[in-house]
Amino acid sequence: MQNSETMMFNVDKEKINEARELLFTVYKALKEKGYNPINQIVGYILSGDPTYITNHMDARSIIRRLERDEILEEILRFYLEGSVDKDSKD
Repeated sequence: MQNSETMMFNVDKEKINEARELLFTVYKALKEKGYNPINQIVGYILSGDPTYITNHMDARSIIRRLERDEILEEILRFYLEGSVDKDSKD
């Protein structure tokens, strides 16, 4: 039997802030080493291969503290909340 109710998924606010902070740290490390951070992070998310992330600033071990779905959640939240806020100002 199919459930027609919408399920709710909640993420702890502290976990959201941690994910954002870790992603910015990894982004900065990749940028400092001359990589395209977006391409490298996407490569990691799609493959799960940590070698897409530099060891500089301990970024590889930092990104592995998060599950890939947590990274996607944070990216989506940041993008959509920013877009919604921007659209409401127009």
